Amino acid sequence: MKEILDAIQAQTATASGSAAVTSADFAALPLPDSYRAITVHKDEAEMFAGLDTRDKDPRKSLHLDDVPIPELGPGEALVAVMASSVNYNSVWTSIFEPVSTFSFLERYGRLSELTKRHDLPHHIIGSDLAGVVLRTGPGVNAWHPGDEVVAHCLSVELESSDGHNDTMLDPEQRIWGFETNFGGLAEIALVKSNQLMPKPGHLSWEEAASPGLVNSTAYRQLVSRNGAGMKQGDNVLIWGASGGLGSYATQFALAGGANPICVVSSPQKAEICRAMGAEAIIDRNAEDYKFWKDEHNQDPREWKRFGKRIRELTGGEDVDIVFEHPGRETFGASVYVTRKGGTIVTCASTSGYNHEYDNRYLWMSLKRIIGSHFANYREAWEANRLIAKGKIHPTLSKVYALEETGQAAYDVHRNLHQGKVGVLALAPEEGLGVRDPEMRAKHIDAINRFRNV
Repeated sequence: MKEILDAIQAQTATASGSAAVTSADFAALPLPDSYRAITVHKDEAEMFAGLDTRDKDPRKSLHLDDVPIPELGPGEALVAVMASSVNYNSVWTSIFEPVSTFSFLERYGRLSELTKRHDLPHHIIGSDLAGVVLRTGPGVNAWHPGDEVVAHCLSVELESSDGHNDTMLDPEQRIWGFETNFGGLAEIALVKSNQLMPKPGHLSWEEAASPGLVNSTAYRQLVSRNGAGMKQGDNVLIWGASGGLGSYATQFALAGGANPICVVSSPQKAEICRAMGAEAIIDRNAEDYKFWKDEHNQDPREWKRFGKRIRELTGGEDVDIVFEHPGRETFGASVYVTRKGGTIVTCASTSGYNHEYDNRYLWMSLKRIIGSHFANYREAWEANRLIAKGKIHPTLSKVYALEETGQAAYDVHRNLHQGKVGVLALAPEEGLGVRDPEMRAKHIDAINRFRNV
């Protein structure tokens, strides 16, 4: 691994006049027999049986293991991972909810001789990366060893006609590092070549790794015609507006001329939203909204109080779009407060998958519920392009070493974090990999926004 890291560090130094490290140089680098990776183990899938979700501790289930290099197949690439990040799917994998991800790997392993590689007794997790291409398989023409890249997490086979209008509809669509093996929380990752995108040159490795999954998800959910199709002037209610997903939704709303109504859970998180430029902010804890009377019954009076508060912030208008991801806890309120003809777009259920709402407020007011899941390659590319142009910025707040990934996942699980939590893989320290310092200087305050709160 030292030779690989030395070559990457030398490549970064070419901007200051060192001899260039060529694609052929990278292709000639010997690959190690094994590499370090964050894993869960199949024989521990029942380790949290009987515990409440909150009591399941990722620090106990996530391991730092030496794992063998996977075989490289057609249309694939091996990438040296300089940095990655933790997403909610990493937490779900670590606590084996809602199901053990080994069921995904078993199913994928039955698809072909090549996919059998993924069905292992360990699962290498992680759905983000920034790094450097080391090898490409047969049929890969757009990417070469030495290319600096980020990866989006859509793994798709595209053998069915269903996926050719929108790859997210392909029946063999999977989330890399969650429903496949060889993910990004490791020193080396295996990806399909159509997951790769150019690394934004003004960002460090850890900054470039952090937007991927959440930025692309927010783009499809809010901006794309496959999601809510947000337009100028829309009022957009954003749950968890300072979090990993919501912080990008807030930026997209502001950049697109919409009016975000940011729902947060603390004064500190409210300040982050103000720093992004949002003005309409609801601290749901300070205002003590309790949408459920008990485990089985919601409280419509709280929906109405919430809707009244929204109208106070919008000059009397209801919201056009609700950016939903908490799920069970908030969904009834989300349906209620949406304007007539408006849209509730949902991409997750971090508080529970069984949503309940009063259907009268949906059907009689002609509202729509849209399901949104990650993004297709084009949407991910556009979202990354906005990062590269400095229109949208990383929301990285804290960075951990690879061996500390369990603690990073614990922080996300317990909502102790702001924005995104990064993880260094091969990168020996933070701040490396910047190619465009002039552009970086223009945006440095926004890049550091979540670190400074």
